[in-house]
Amino acid sequence: MTAALRERLLAFAALAAIGAAWGLTMPLSRIAVSTGHAPLTLLFWQRVIGVALLAGPVIVARGGFAPSWARLRLFFWVGMLGSVLPGYFSYLTAAHLSAGVRSIIVASVPMFVLPIALGLGFERPEARRAVGVALGGLSIGLIALSGSDGLSGGFALAMVALALISPLAYALEGNYLALVGARGLNPLEILLGASLVSVALLAPAVAAGEGFGLGFDGGPAGWGAPEWALVGIGVVDVLAYSGYVWLVGRAGPLFASQIAYLVTGFGLIWSMTLIGERYSGWVWLALAAMLAGVALVQPRRATKTA
Repeated sequence: MTAALRERLLAFAALAAIGAAWGLTMPLSRIAVSTGHAPLTLLFWQRVIGVALLAGPVIVARGGFAPSWARLRLFFWVGMLGSVLPGYFSYLTAAHLSAGVRSIIVASVPMFVLPIALGLGFERPEARRAVGVALGGLSIGLIALSGSDGLSGGFALAMVALALISPLAYALEGNYLALVGARGLNPLEILLGASLVSVALLAPAVAAGEGFGLGFDGGPAGWGAPEWALVGIGVVDVLAYSGYVWLVGRAGPLFASQIAYLVTGFGLIWSMTLIGERYSGWVWLALAAMLAGVALVQPRRATKTA
């Protein structure tokens, strides 16, 4: 097996694993909002869980990391683009859009990534990739216009538009990481720093709004499905997001964005399995378009991020 083939297989294996893990958060977020918990409060505790999981390994491995203005800027933008904005709008729309539909919407990441990556010189125009991205856009259109989620008219379009903010933020974040590099940090350190910044940014807004209460003060014995779902999201997010940061540097932002396609497929499967969602033929047609898009996108040569 050649080195190039090994590199390609590694990239696709990582893509599949991260997509499966992140797809699980789609039905879990639907469960988390089922009793009316506020989006900012949910996101705050998700990030607190992330800090709790990451602090130990980072300290043990390297004794923490030396702060600098460059690293603080990195943490701020990764926190905003990779956590605060996409997390808030994901929870906000989870109460109105099914997990399956939101899984479809995540596939729009490449539509935003491609023009940004082309403008920054990270990718070259290729007809095959353009067709793959177009298929992702087609799948979103099929879902948005089908009315398969019980929504119609302006409200449906508004919910889809708000949900699209999440993939736009992820696209900006992926290209930002490719542009500025990792500042000598590994993915876990980047995610820890971004999570700490996210907690600091969210805390005042949560305190001024719905408050911090989620039932955690009663301990695990008093938790219900929403609280356990939030814990699950926090754990899965740490694992999947660390892998995503690694993959951006290994295979480029456009290829890493194809995780969105697999999040879609696995999100549908997990949602059917865990919360019993069922979908119309429009949804399966959209899924087929996405899988075809994945097949048309190939990873570029590996590049360093630091």
